[in-house]
Amino acid sequence: MTKRLLATLIAAVALAFGALTGAAQAQEQKLLGRFGDWEAFTQGSGVNLVCYMVSKPQEATLRSRRGDIFFLVNHWPERKEFDVVQVDIGYAFKERSEAEIAIGSDTWKLFTRDGNAWAYKTQDDTAIVEAMRKGTQMLVKGVSSRGNPTTDRYSLSGTTAAHAAMDKACGR
Repeated sequence: MTKRLLATLIAAVALAFGALTGAAQAQEQKLLGRFGDWEAFTQGSGVNLVCYMVSKPQEATLRSRRGDIFFLVNHWPERKEFDVVQVDIGYAFKERSEAEIAIGSDTWKLFTRDGNAWAYKTQDDTAIVEAMRKGTQMLVKGVSSRGNPTTDRYSLSGTTAAHAAMDKACGR
């Protein structure tokens, strides 16, 4: 397992744990602002600080048969990891499948694990975030463990301002 993959999985578990621990963690979460269709937050402090921006899709296929659906961009300043993209798809991905992100004419493949997907390389994270800041919409495609294909459409309105807010909060 690559160092990047391991770090990303640890980060996802930390975010999921934070979401599950209720009021104690919710007190640490701070809304930086709402920017168009995106929100920016910080959670934790010191070595545990994470900054992230998040949005829900404007349209999602099979929405009624899925859990929560989000797209996140994370900064982990202590680990010097920035612009880590993460898809929370709302179902378990088909084993050994890839998710796909499309912004304009650009596409990227993401590796999947359970209900999440991440870019294979740091350079892809950087390129995706740059395209998000320039684009107007993003499509995220995946296939569920039951073989059902899905397509989610996200508005990219507000990504530049949300990204700037998390950059500032994480000292970037």
